[in-house]
Amino acid sequence: MIFKPHPYQNYCINRIINEDHLGLFLNMGLGKTVITLTALNELIFYKHAVNRVLVIAPKKVAETTWTAEALKWEHLKSLKFSKILGTQAKRKKAVEAEADVYIINRENVAWLVDNFKSNWKWDCVVIDELSSFKNHSAKRFKKLKQVLPHINRLYGLTGTPASNGLIDLWAQLYLLDQGKRLGKTVTSYRNEYFTPDKRNAYTVFTYKLKKGAEKRIRNRIEDICVSIDSSDYVTLPDRVEMKTVIKLDDKVLKQYQEMEKDMLLELPEGEITAVNAAAVTNKLLQIASGCIYEESGLYHVLHDSKLEALKEIIEAAGDEPVLVFYNFKFEKERILDEFKEAVELKDEATAVAWNDRRIKLLLAHPASSGYGLNLQAGGHIIVWISPTWNLEQYQQANARLFRQGQKEPVIIQHILAEGTIDNHVMNVLEGKDKEQASLLKALEAKLKELKENG
Repeated sequence: MIFKPHPYQNYCINRIINEDHLGLFLNMGLGKTVITLTALNELIFYKHAVNRVLVIAPKKVAETTWTAEALKWEHLKSLKFSKILGTQAKRKKAVEAEADVYIINRENVAWLVDNFKSNWKWDCVVIDELSSFKNHSAKRFKKLKQVLPHINRLYGLTGTPASNGLIDLWAQLYLLDQGKRLGKTVTSYRNEYFTPDKRNAYTVFTYKLKKGAEKRIRNRIEDICVSIDSSDYVTLPDRVEMKTVIKLDDKVLKQYQEMEKDMLLELPEGEITAVNAAAVTNKLLQIASGCIYEESGLYHVLHDSKLEALKEIIEAAGDEPVLVFYNFKFEKERILDEFKEAVELKDEATAVAWNDRRIKLLLAHPASSGYGLNLQAGGHIIVWISPTWNLEQYQQANARLFRQGQKEPVIIQHILAEGTIDNHVMNVLEGKDKEQASLLKALEAKLKELKENG
């Protein structure tokens, strides 16, 4: 695809190219990844200002998002990637590989610094989700701080730099400017802009801003941070479609392929069978989403990959409420267990609470929430934990937020398992397949091919 940047994207690209330290505070769905990769591509191949880039990202984002984004766009095809993921042996091999962009999950930053501090080879660092470095006491912050003298360019990406208040900004800004704007220590930052709020005799639990402090903080950091709230260059789209692609581990992928080929899955608890292509379709969607049902209605948990991806999406959303559509009952039950703030959409009272922004995470099934409900006042982020191939339900469910009266760009995020039926379903929803029946036809053809090839 040919990348045709929006004006605000061009503005951000140029800011990255022309400045060696920058915070890119753009909301979810506005293209932080392609903006950054486009600027890096220019800096590496045309400006010769960068040799090697290290991208630090949430685990699921590190696994797929950055490389998938590069493959999507024609102008990024020359970039070579190395993923510092997996076992220690695999990580070391990835560090030693020749590449332009190296990607590591944030949990392994300490390991990377401990093992390669004396031979640090990344002159440019990108922190995807800078807000995950907001804790000045965290190991990842302390370790990254040790190698700042070796980093010539550092860029921090996030949509929620201060989700818990401006107290969170100090550590993030320190990585960008080593304390020039908000002070060399978190103590000096607190003393300058905050007063103790909730406390006991010895411990301060929370801080509140001094009068006029918020304006002073924003004035101090505005030259090194790009925010859509302050830029005249931003024209927001009405609706943004996004995909988070997760990888199934080898064991689950083997189980998926077993069901796909034999219409049967052997588990320690017994066999689960599917009688025809339509039933196989349903079972494959279940496996891709993390569980599989027995005939009795009980289900077996196979993986947590989609729940982990949902956690990262919710983290990136910050204070913004999220509406999650699920297809299977086990998805709802597992989300309710995992996220204590989650609430199921049951009645009008729940819808009112959502529209009053008293609900942070709302769960709904597309079949029961597709018509008549006005939910646009409560949020602008939708997540499909797994896709439905009922096009009408899909369109009507999205229309709960994407409708008249919505004041924000609507983000529709899909969590998809790589190499599974999830992607066929998305082709139906996106109109790449002319009719929904083509999904079954494609599956039947694949089943035939698998059986003929043994």
